[in-house]
Amino acid sequence: MPQLLNDYLPLVIFIGVSGLIGVALLVAPFIVAYSRPDTEKVSAYECGFNAFDDARMKFDIRFYLVSILFIIFDLEVAFLFPWAVAFHDVGAFGFWSMMVFLGVLTVGFAYEWKKGALEWD
Repeated sequence: MPQLLNDYLPLVIFIGVSGLIGVALLVAPFIVAYSRPDTEKVSAYECGFNAFDDARMKFDIRFYLVSILFIIFDLEVAFLFPWAVAFHDVGAFGFWSMMVFLGVLTVGFAYEWKKGALEWD
């Protein structure tokens, strides 16, 4: 039994320290930060306009373009991590398949950049 306790002691210490850090990070803003709420600070913010205006109002198309960019790079990261983990097993075909995938994403990014989707004048 003492050998089992010695084996799991680092794990218990790790869980304890991580729990302590988590609680400290949750409590610290209430202790450190000062609170001066005003109407602008506590209002809901959605897509750059007031949440309770007319539902049929027009808003800028760049919000859609930014969301598409987010999806593109989120998709890229979602595929790059498993590919990097299994890099030795995928071989040359897996390598060049990922290069084609990254090339397509780069072309999409260059197109949006050329169209001015990243500029907020």
